[in-house]
Amino acid sequence: MKLKSTLIVLSLITAPAFASDQLVSKTREQVRAELAQAMQSGDMLASGESGLTLKQLNPGAYPATASAQAAKSREQVRAELEQAIRTGDILVGGESGAKLNEVMPDRYPVVANASSKTRAQVKSELARAIREGEIVSVGEDARKLNEIYPDRYQAARHAAVAATSGEASQAPRF
Repeated sequence: MKLKSTLIVLSLITAPAFASDQLVSKTREQVRAELAQAMQSGDMLASGESGLTLKQLNPGAYPATASAQAAKSREQVRAELEQAIRTGDILVGGESGAKLNEVMPDRYPVVANASSKTRAQVKSELARAIREGEIVSVGEDARKLNEIYPDRYQAARHAAVAATSGEASQAPRF
């Protein structure tokens, strides 16, 4: 099995060399060196259908790369963890992907989200979207109404263009 996975990785490493238009190809020793480096660093694909590298499956068995090393101090990480615990910004156990402050909102302080638009602005945007057919239709295709019924919303589009250009008297009415 290891021979099979080694041959697969070797073929994946050498495939770009054959596919490229470069005049210089890698020698057998260079390919072997790259393979040895990939095996040592854990950059080889693991067996199975996961598509993960050996380093991703077992990160403790391989040395950490410079990009994977944290630039934060231990105290900074602890402070971030304490903040996340206080605010409930930690994932709940299981497969839901929900955070503690979403599952039990009464135990954590409410985070206020400031709205950037007023109610009147939102209402006017909704009215424009309805008028121009920018509303997603009901169904599985996720097309907008103006894509499904272009003839119904063509007049509205012309009216909107005419209103912005000052030619409202020439615009078709419906």
